[in-house]
Amino acid sequence: MKRQRLTREQSKDQTRQRLLDAAQAIFMKKGFVAASVEDIAGAAGYTRGAFYSNFRSKNELFLELLRRDHETMQAGLHSIFENAVSREEMEERVLRYYSNLHRENKCFLLWVEAKLLAVRDGRFRIRFNAFTHEKLEQLSAYIREFSLRVGTPLPLPAETLAMGLMGLCDGVQFFYTVDPQNVPAEMAETVLAGFFARVVFGRDA
Repeated sequence: MKRQRLTREQSKDQTRQRLLDAAQAIFMKKGFVAASVEDIAGAAGYTRGAFYSNFRSKNELFLELLRRDHETMQAGLHSIFENAVSREEMEERVLRYYSNLHRENKCFLLWVEAKLLAVRDGRFRIRFNAFTHEKLEQLSAYIREFSLRVGTPLPLPAETLAMGLMGLCDGVQFFYTVDPQNVPAEMAETVLAGFFARVVFGRDA
């Protein structure tokens, strides 16, 4: 069977994705600061020139990696509202999504690296903060949508809950990643599920 020839646009997109995948693996292993453009290009099978044909800098590529992961998470949140479901089904979807987040969030260390870089690099901080505010706004919108659909008033403003939820998820993920023996998956799941059951759903279970 004759191999289909990629268009110029398809080839460029393939190169970008390979560079992103290589960068993600290297950042997770070595850290953002220790990784070089040459490391990333070489792992993807390209030259330094190919890297700069697709990204202006390592910082730009990093932000693109974060956005790609964010879009994956948003798709997971959006699936909670797909199809007409009962309150019980919707609550179950939310609990399942967030209580398993610590297991499935493969890019957690990238976000930790990004926060550290944002503290130290003023230019990166501006772009990262804009991105974080976007995440908070979107999560707030999902929380309001959930409240409307299930008919339960929110105990706090959606923006407050969104910030608390992001902070809680990051904290639980950190404990689970750094000290899995003392903070096993079951404990992390209980903490996250309990937050929703009590604070958002307004029940004891």
